[in-house]
Amino acid sequence: MVLVTAPSGRPVMDPSRLSERRRRALSERVPLRPMTSEYKEQALQRFDSVESELRQISRWMFDHPELGYQEFESSRRLVDFLRSRGFEVEYPAYGMETAFAARTGTTGPEVVICAEYDALPEIGHACGHNLIATAAVGAGHVLSGFAGELGIKVTVLGTPAEEQLGGKIDLIEAGAFSGAAAALMVHPATKDVLDPRALAVVHLDLEYHGKAAHAAATPQVGINALDAFVQAYVNVATLRQHFYPTDKVHCIITRGGTAPNIIPDYTRSSWYIRAATMERLDQLSGKVSACFEAAATATGCTWDTRQLGQPYAELISHPLLSELFDENARALGRQMMRGSDLPPGEAGSTDMGNVSQVVPSLHPMLDIHSLPAVNHQAEFAAHTITPAGEQAIRDGALGMAWTVIDLAEQDLWDGLRPGTS
Repeated sequence: MVLVTAPSGRPVMDPSRLSERRRRALSERVPLRPMTSEYKEQALQRFDSVESELRQISRWMFDHPELGYQEFESSRRLVDFLRSRGFEVEYPAYGMETAFAARTGTTGPEVVICAEYDALPEIGHACGHNLIATAAVGAGHVLSGFAGELGIKVTVLGTPAEEQLGGKIDLIEAGAFSGAAAALMVHPATKDVLDPRALAVVHLDLEYHGKAAHAAATPQVGINALDAFVQAYVNVATLRQHFYPTDKVHCIITRGGTAPNIIPDYTRSSWYIRAATMERLDQLSGKVSACFEAAATATGCTWDTRQLGQPYAELISHPLLSELFDENARALGRQMMRGSDLPPGEAGSTDMGNVSQVVPSLHPMLDIHSLPAVNHQAEFAAHTITPAGEQAIRDGALGMAWTVIDLAEQDLWDGLRPGTS
């Protein structure tokens, strides 16, 4: 964001650098106003009053990681915080034991702030969901102080099971986003990225069934299900030369046999297939499925796949939300990169992508200065409870809250409607 100095000595946005859409919205609705409005000043004070408690919750979550749809204690702590601040809380919510919806404000456009709080197996909060959750409830608390004055409704939505099972997709189908004007969340990372790419993904379990036999005395009567898995892996590896940079396939074997002297009659493996779009994901999934089938044919095994959860869609970052958050992030000292400036294959996946297909959304990445540690490493989890990690709670909460304040104060809601982005 480019600032100029007003006669008052306070920084204001340089109108020559605003988008045409935003210039028009500002000129038609409200005069250009200082970057730090009265509500933003109040937001700072309200966040300061709970920052220490939010850090304690984040550290507790770091010490007590819970897997998807098992986040009973984590969701309870977040709910207790929100209830104690006057939110009306539905918990459990939408038919999910660890989902919640904490609401404030009674009229006007609804903004949903998404909290994630599931952890990864064995390495805990190595994707920083303890920071995501506490930034979300922090933003909600900030906005609850003046939601009525701004004429908005705010819902802090507890969204379980992001890592694999797609809790937000279940919430979409249950109607949790049906009235939302916008949805926001932040995510810790190794770079500040305003509008990151996120790939479509499908999660599969692959099983091969063969026939057991003595591996030394009578291997000729066996049918080796482990050979089928190995051949499937090799087939996919051969296919990789034809991948686009945004095509990704990776797997682990979760059952490979019972003993070396028994021909394995059953193997199971877990696979993620990713692509830039849902359309490309369908194409790539068909090619990978052919690799699985060929391995079964070559080894004489039977095979089947089971989809875990539902496919995640690619992420769409709404331009207006991006522009507003960028200005606010810069005011907080973060210089946000654009996702288009990064290599196209440098991307993960999120069920926030599905939300972005139905509601104007934003999912920026916030640097916690963990390098060389990266997401999904235990060392990254450790960085979430450092001062740099905890700064992301503050910047994430205030960045989201200030963005919502901008939407309300400048009456920019029409800019979120289809055809106006």
